[in-house]
Amino acid sequence: MKKKVYIGLSLDVIHHGHINLINNAKKYGYLIVGLLTDSAISTNKKLPLLNYNQRKKILSSFSGVDKIVPQDNWCYSSNILKYKPDIMVHGDDWNNDANGRILKKNSINALKKIGSKLIEIPHTKNISSTSLQKAYFEQSQLSSRNGKYLQRLISSKDITRIIESHSPLSALIAENIFYKNKKGERIEFDGFWSSSLTDSTLKGKPDIEVLDLNQRLLNINEIFDVTTKPLIMDIDTGGKLEHFSINCKIIERNSVSAVIMEDKTGLKKNSLFGTEVKQKQESIKKFAQKISTGKKLTKGNLMIISRVESLILGKPVSDALRRAENYLSAGSDGIMIHSKSNKPKEIFEFSRKFKKLFPNVPLVSVPSSYNQVKENQLINEGFNVVIYANHMLRAAYPAMEKVALDILKYQRSYESDKNLLSIKKILNLIPGTK
Repeated sequence: MKKKVYIGLSLDVIHHGHINLINNAKKYGYLIVGLLTDSAISTNKKLPLLNYNQRKKILSSFSGVDKIVPQDNWCYSSNILKYKPDIMVHGDDWNNDANGRILKKNSINALKKIGSKLIEIPHTKNISSTSLQKAYFEQSQLSSRNGKYLQRLISSKDITRIIESHSPLSALIAENIFYKNKKGERIEFDGFWSSSLTDSTLKGKPDIEVLDLNQRLLNINEIFDVTTKPLIMDIDTGGKLEHFSINCKIIERNSVSAVIMEDKTGLKKNSLFGTEVKQKQESIKKFAQKISTGKKLTKGNLMIISRVESLILGKPVSDALRRAENYLSAGSDGIMIHSKSNKPKEIFEFSRKFKKLFPNVPLVSVPSSYNQVKENQLINEGFNVVIYANHMLRAAYPAMEKVALDILKYQRSYESDKNLLSIKKILNLIPGTK
């Protein structure tokens, strides 16, 4: 009887290293390939260019593969214990970084439990799916910067993490920063938020839709020059119906993945003012018409997400649900529910009722006011996207203020150095500086 052999593959961008691994593993017996799901890959890398079913179809054509099973976790342990292979085969490249060494340790522990062994083979040099994918994205941003890609990303992750980026420098920080948790998983931001509030503030203008679309897009395109991740654009009320339809086409051509439009009308006032200032909600009929018009005139590469302002204006959850249902019927690709309360009670009441009605529709949270809520809580309550809407700008200005004050106080910059980004880090952060 042949021994059972297990290997795990992402198989996003196929290369000869995959063939070498499969051929080597096949020598030992009946080959089971654990193909990582989109969700498993996106916990530690970019969303794969090809979805799971597409990659499975390609893999099934390989003559050495006897069985394909889904691997739902980045870690191999659960599949090792489930399928109980006699041998696991892996390239020795996982010895090169801390994350790989954690995976190796966990795999060995699982193999010991079932009395099986690990065989490492030399990694095919100078080739990897990650490097090939990176090169692809550097050459063409189309795949990572359209609504269809963002929709796949949202559906593949427990929560899609978006952070405000008001400049190319802030976007570079957001693009490259990551945190490794105790499981060895890479926690990072999945994309950028272009906020009308922070864009206006950056230019010393009030947040009343004073910046025109060209000014906003100029900044976005500068961000795109140095980054690869998708971007969601805050477009306030979307303006007049006639303007909105034209603007959607322009925004789509500029590779923005999604827009979020709030259902208010008249002179824009920041939502967090709530009922302190006069704010008027648009009629359901007129706002739905705006959504449907935008969807008809775009080519399907731009998500239009509706922002429901009912709770901001002191209306009940039932009103918010009624509006959300109508907006989805008009073609909205998702719903953002907003609140100025520092407690999440009404937000969670909405999300629970909404997800019972629309379990597969993306639901967006912007927890600026109820910021004590952790992402796991948002996931449990049915949210798919979290936007940290203004934090990069709010962090930058107190820091600049302090440095400026310290220079005045001490009549030199020495005391400020400890609070400054080092020149070396700038050289490493900005592409082409070295």
